[in-house]
Amino acid sequence: MGFLDKKIIGLGDRTFALDLSDLSVKAFQIEKSAGHDSIRGYSNLELPRGYIDDGRIIEKEKVAGVIMEAVKKAGPKKINTKKVICSLPESKAFLRIVNIPQMSSEEAQEAVRWEIEASIPLSCDQVYFDWQFLDVCDGKQNVLTAAVSKEVVDETMDVLTMAGLDVYGLEIESVATLRSLVPKSIGRDDISLLVDFGAAKTSFIVAEGSIPYFTSSVLFSSEMITDAISKSFNITRNEAEKIKKTQGIEHSFESSSIFNSIKPLLENLSVEIEKTIDFYQSMPQKNASIKRIVMCGGGANLLGLIPYLTTRLCKEVAVGDPWINLNLGNNLPIINKEESVCYATAIGLASAGNTYGNKT
Repeated sequence: MGFLDKKIIGLGDRTFALDLSDLSVKAFQIEKSAGHDSIRGYSNLELPRGYIDDGRIIEKEKVAGVIMEAVKKAGPKKINTKKVICSLPESKAFLRIVNIPQMSSEEAQEAVRWEIEASIPLSCDQVYFDWQFLDVCDGKQNVLTAAVSKEVVDETMDVLTMAGLDVYGLEIESVATLRSLVPKSIGRDDISLLVDFGAAKTSFIVAEGSIPYFTSSVLFSSEMITDAISKSFNITRNEAEKIKKTQGIEHSFESSSIFNSIKPLLENLSVEIEKTIDFYQSMPQKNASIKRIVMCGGGANLLGLIPYLTTRLCKEVAVGDPWINLNLGNNLPIINKEESVCYATAIGLASAGNTYGNKT
């Protein structure tokens, strides 16, 4: 579900992905050769604090400069196209499944518009919205709807144009993340909760099979864990970041001073996960339960986090595999497993089209 898809561009045209968030810019290009997918080039550059604030682009020229640098530094091969598919921030998006009477696509346009306006805090003239028909249940048409603030979309378009790029598509983060982490063949009654534990925020995506049912975001982040360690041990943020990466909470929870310093934050995360599960399962006609939690984002690599959440939530928790829907053949990805979860959204964006461009 893209908010801008240039249908005039042929399917054979090459594209690359850009995952644009508050604190980083990730560029990623997949190419296809002899029926197999491979990573052509990728990069990950930090964005200074304040350039983007909660999805709003504050310093357009500076962000455009970092984007150009990320494209330039991508490797092992150079990105060979200016056509980009870019992410839209989850915190500024509204994604829900609504039910309307069965009708034609033309008739549904106005019905969907009213449903969207009734369920978001903005009027329809303040957002760009998109929708698609799903299945029919009990005589009602299920429709996947999404809306994003016009200001956010327009800012993103401006910055990408300033960076010299040709915008091929824009897509909400959660839709792209789900595409990379949930198998295409999974059934609609297989319910997952995806937790994207990022540097600036954490997003929750409830998926029925490969379809996003609803999403939400909270101000909980990997950066907050670093800050808590820094304050608890009276050390610099760089030192705290190193401790977080090398030690984490891998050892005995109760005897670990690191664990004790961030325990309130981990409990908050657990509570937010439980609230999301309870909210979904309290919805009418939701008989299936969420049994699997899939983690992604840089925060998912915190040593000891997975066994902690598994014990705390009494559910299956695992780090996601963003390569499951790509045909890599006998080749291993050039990005290791730990780093790859940071690229889940970028990989989903890069694989959004029917083709990604031929190898040259």
